[in-house]
Amino acid sequence: MSDYTRIEKHLAESFEDFKLSKEEKYSLRSLLENVNDKDEMLSFARNKAFDVYRDCLGQGQPIEQEQFLRNANWLEKVVKTIDGVRADGSVSEPSAFFSPGDSCAKQIINCLLTARDSIDICVFTVSDNQITEAILSAHQNGKNVRVISDNDKANDRGSDIYYLAEKGVPVRLDLSPYHMHHKFAIFDQKRLINGSFNWTRSASTKNEENITVLHDTSLISSFLSAFEGLWAESKNL
Repeated sequence: MSDYTRIEKHLAESFEDFKLSKEEKYSLRSLLENVNDKDEMLSFARNKAFDVYRDCLGQGQPIEQEQFLRNANWLEKVVKTIDGVRADGSVSEPSAFFSPGDSCAKQIINCLLTARDSIDICVFTVSDNQITEAILSAHQNGKNVRVISDNDKANDRGSDIYYLAEKGVPVRLDLSPYHMHHKFAIFDQKRLINGSFNWTRSASTKNEENITVLHDTSLISSFLSAFEGLWAESKNL
């Protein structure tokens, strides 16, 4: 899926309930920050937002004032998000997401799909099929993906660790008699996801979990150092 198609799809889906949620705003900003020709893409996103808004008005059906205001509020928030990326030219502010609910998994998948070069994943386990397919998609699209996981949890029923290795994703397991219990991932060496959230369906549907998305270079450097140390000490699958 091209960047243009991904942004167009995101705008259309966010307009379905006539509001731009916190998660949708963050995802849109992440998409726009990770494109090659940012100026062109920002202009495309802005024009497309107005197209979505105008299409709704042009359907020929009367619109109640409350609905009109909700539509206008959506457009205003989208345009502010786009203009914010254009104005500061930098990265998003830190954001936190929580489960139960899909917000954590959606942010992980969004980061996997929008990474441009490298993805370093260090997680206790991976068994959420949607996340697994996003990892595989990134690998198949030429991203430099590396995965470190726990040697015991890799053998659990439902674990996708061996599946990813079989598909050619570089995977290593720790050699410690104790658990490799980290849950973090680094994208393009400039975005970090960290938190309690296990990359499983139950973490989304049942558990009280969290992730934080950060862009702090000093923190990312520390996590990269930890990742490289574990990578060197772990065994290939």
